[in-house]
Parts: sequence; C-alpha cells; structure tokens
Amino acid sequence: MQPSRTLLLNQRFLLFLTTLLVLSVLLSTAAVARSGGHPFSFYAHQQQQQPQQQQQQTPLSTNPNPNPQLPPQPGPPEYKYFHEAGPTYELTHYDARYFRGPIPYDAHRAVLTDLIRAYLTTFSRDLHLETWLAHGTLLGWWWNGQTLPWDYDIDAQVSGATLSVLADRHNGSLHEYRFENPTTGARETRVYLLDVNPFATAAVGRGEGQNVIDARWVDVGTGMFVDITGLVERDPERRPGVVSCKNHHVYKSGQLFPLRETEFEGVAAMVPWGFDGILVEEYGAKSMVVTEWEGHRWDPNAGEWVKINEAKTEGVL
Repeated sequence: MQPSRTLLLNQRFLLFLTTLLVLSVLLSTAAVARSGGHPFSFYAHQQQQQPQQQQQQTPLSTNPNPNPQLPPQPGPPEYKYFHEAGPTYELTHYDARYFRGPIPYDAHRAVLTDLIRAYLTTFSRDLHLETWLAHGTLLGWWWNGQTLPWDYDIDAQVSGATLSVLADRHNGSLHEYRFENPTTGARETRVYLLDVNPFATAAVGRGEGQNVIDARWVDVGTGMFVDITGLVERDPERRPGVVSCKNHHVYKSGQLFPLRETEFEGVAAMVPWGFDGILVEEYGAKSMVVTEWEGHRWDPNAGEWVKINEAKTEGVL
C-alpha cells in the first residue's frame, strides 16, 4: 500500500503544478489583452524598433566618411560667380564673358577713363546712389585725380544699404554712355552692365575668397570693369561702427563719413573723409612720396606719371 500512496501524492503534485502553469498563462494573456497588445508580439516589436533606435543613436554627418580610418575628403570647390579672362595680372582685369583680346597700353587708359566716368555719372545722376573711390583708384586720385597708368581696373565701394538697392532694383541693367573718341573726335557710345554677385549679402562671409567682389560695372565692348565691394557692420555688438568688406578691408565709420566731394577723371566723385589715413594703412606712407613705381616716374611739371622709357626720351630723368 505504501507505493500506491506515493504515486498518488506525485500525481496530485503534478496536477497542482499544471494548474499553476495554466493560471499563469491565463493571467499573462489577460494583462496583454488589456494593454491592446498581442502576447507573442513583444520580441517582434523589439526587432522592428532596434534599427530605428540605432539610427537615432548614430550622429548625422554632412560629410560621411566611408572609411573611418581615413580623414574625410574635402567637398567640392567653392562656386565662383565672376570669372576673369585668364590667370595673368593683365587678364585678371577682364571679364571673361566680354573679353575680345587685351587692350594695348596706349589705349587702356582711355577705356578706363570712360569706364569710371560712366560709372560715377550713372550712380550720381541716374541712380542717385552714393559710391566712393577705393584702393588703387583712390591712390590715383590722391596723386593727380586720374587713374594710375599701370592700373588695369577701377575700385569703388558702397554701403551695405546701397548694395541691397543695387541687387533688388538694378541688377543686370544696361547703361549707355556717350563719349568722344580721342583719336577721331567722333561721338561714340559704350554700353555697361551692372552685375551684382548673387553672394553679395552680409550673411555670406569670405569663404574661400572666390566671391569677395560684390558687384561689377562691366564694359561689354572690352570686358574691363569696376570692382564694387560693399562695406557692412558685421559685428555690431562687439565692434559697433566698424565696417568691412569680404576681402578683410576694415574701416571705422569716422574714416569714411562724411564723404568728400571732389573730381576724378573730369567728373564729380566722392572719396572717404580720412583718405590719407586709409592710404597709409593700405599701401604705407611711401605710396604718397615715392616718385618711381611700376616702370613709371612722376613728372612734377606735367603733374602725371610717365613711362620711364618715355621719360628718358623727353628728358624728364
């Protein structure tokens, strides 16, 4: 009788364990059902969520590196809006779109004279906008009110507000200017394009230096141009009253304004109030006293720069 009693106890114990297991499964199923899930969906849900979680944990990169052991490759070169005719000093002063060949030395001064006359006259008379002479053009004005004979372009500056007006109202406009041909004496007409760089905004910095020129006044007959740069107060909180262009030329407002009225190449022009200090800062004091430069010599009697070989012939030296 003892073995039968032991067997009976084992059967009752197994029945008790089975009952507990069934109750556990039923309670688990009811809990999942109340939560709106499926009793066998948790693992599958985890598998679906895992890639998303990994994606969220991986930092986004604007320049993904396929090989982490190597440094990221540089991006494409910076887009350049204005293109010049070539890499040499002379060719960099021609707009590639309108270049028809280099202008000879004896003729380029006349082209530049008409270029700056048309620019200054159009801004003051037609557009009613302020602009002033800058850089090498300002230095030429200081010596004798003319373009330096070894210079192949004209430099001018405008305020940030004026630059915005040029971009909004006058970008792409063509302007005619009538002049007298110095050789024939006939009245002729030149056409100029006012072209504003799409990157000409205070929000755009220097970058790689490909777009430091904000606008150009281009002679469509030769490709020669006026470089126009806008001066903007770029850090008004820490440097109030300090303006600069994208090419790192920095000025205090008191150096520039009020502008001085003067003449350049025979037409009305404006120059900065503190022109002398600006020239010394940019070119050094020697630029205002040295009388021989770039193959030319200053002739005090004629009040102009003369090419050295011509000066020798005329007995200036």
